[in-house]
Amino acid sequence: MLSYQSGQFLQLSNAPRDGDSNILTNAIQCSCSCFVLFVALPLLAAEPDVTTPDSPTTVLDGQNGRPLALDRFRPHSTLIVPESDCSQAKFPVVDVHTHFGFRLHGSHEQLDQYVATMERHNITVSVNMDAKLGDSWLSDAEFVWRDHRERFVQFVFLDMQGTGKDDDPSTWDCHRPDFARRMARHLTDAKRNGASGLKIFKQFGLGYRNPDDSLIAIDDPRWDPIWHACGELGLPVLIHTADPAAFFLPIDANNERWEELRRHPDWSFYGEKFPPRDQLLAARNRVIARHPRTLFIGAHVASSAEDLQQVSQWLATYPNLYVDIASRIGELGRQPYSARKFFLEHADRVLFGTDGPFPEARLRSYWRFLETYDEYFPYSEKEFPPQGFWNIYGLSLPDDVLHKIYHENAARIIPGVRERLENR
Repeated sequence: MLSYQSGQFLQLSNAPRDGDSNILTNAIQCSCSCFVLFVALPLLAAEPDVTTPDSPTTVLDGQNGRPLALDRFRPHSTLIVPESDCSQAKFPVVDVHTHFGFRLHGSHEQLDQYVATMERHNITVSVNMDAKLGDSWLSDAEFVWRDHRERFVQFVFLDMQGTGKDDDPSTWDCHRPDFARRMARHLTDAKRNGASGLKIFKQFGLGYRNPDDSLIAIDDPRWDPIWHACGELGLPVLIHTADPAAFFLPIDANNERWEELRRHPDWSFYGEKFPPRDQLLAARNRVIARHPRTLFIGAHVASSAEDLQQVSQWLATYPNLYVDIASRIGELGRQPYSARKFFLEHADRVLFGTDGPFPEARLRSYWRFLETYDEYFPYSEKEFPPQGFWNIYGLSLPDDVLHKIYHENAARIIPGVRERLENR
């Protein structure tokens, strides 16, 4: 009997992770899901022929009627359609969601190389998320600011654990009664020294724990002084809550991200150990509602790129909410009609982001997605794309919308961006 647990089929290559439509035509629906029909059905039909301990020589190569292992599936599209050469963005870009500290590991040589990439692609400013809030945050910011301060804006992030023990949440800094007050004071100092915002990682709600080992709630009132301070200081909060919808579903034959979760089962948040996804998003929204003077940027299309109608409702309900598109053109590009409508309706509330730095091939996919009507093209340079096993379609957004998404919205709400744009 074929099963996920058996490990007897569909063994996948170990590709790294990045960093994630009802109105599509039947043709688009077919193209996005054809691998399921082509791969999964032959496997089910030919179950007796799959490799077992008694028949170890069976090859799942798809040849001569044999089943095909998903890690060997390399479909070559036969579509002949126009392809745009997007070597750089049409207008200056502010990438509001990047991780140079975590991804480049302190390499100034790699940082210099990426600044050259920014120059080639018309990325004027990048917003780095990787400075730990506290007395020493400037030492983290120094990595990007030492040689390229004019190209980088710096956000800080909360250190919930401090010097506490990994396996003993009762020792974590966030459980001291003065934690929120101290963080508010640190935010004041950080703003004075050039910080432009606060980053909240998805561990907030999914990983950080209370002394009784329960997960820390996003809307716990203990953190209200932090959100309030950000509002008073004019520091936007870029908050990553939950993850793609598929990561909260069983890893079974109905999960459209099966191949990705099979490679990385630790990315799954399905089961009783974690709160339901809707509960996490609702808690985030309660925080946004409680702090109307604080601007929140919902990372990754507010973690709901699969349901743009829901995101539209949130934007209508919470005027202090914005969204970035970092690592979600894979989701957006497979629903081009819905996505284009969303961008046009909410052009003042959408920010460009990548979750990078990424290779230039990935950047070119962003420009193609936003600027052209190109059809059925890869959104990633990787052999197994990191946000779903499908291709995407371009939106060909109007110039006035591109201006807003690429830089105008960021310049309006993120301190330090406008000055850097004007000085270029």
